[in-house]
Amino acid sequence: MINNIYLQAGIANASSHSGRRSGLTTLADKGVSVRVLMALAGHSQIATTQRDIDLRPSVVRAALELV
Repeated sequence: MINNIYLQAGIANASSHSGRRSGLTTLADKGVSVRVLMALAGHSQIATTQRDIDLRPSVVRAALELV
């Protein structure tokens, strides 16, 4: 059913997992702690949550500009 929602929105090759990863990544980019993200995702291990967060080049650049 979720895949059908993505197709109706014109988003190809999306799944509930890709939507979840996107949401976690967006929150991480906004500074939400990985412990909070872990709770939101329902993970029992931080490592699982960290694997679900994509590292965006723009975030890496912004971190380097802080130095």
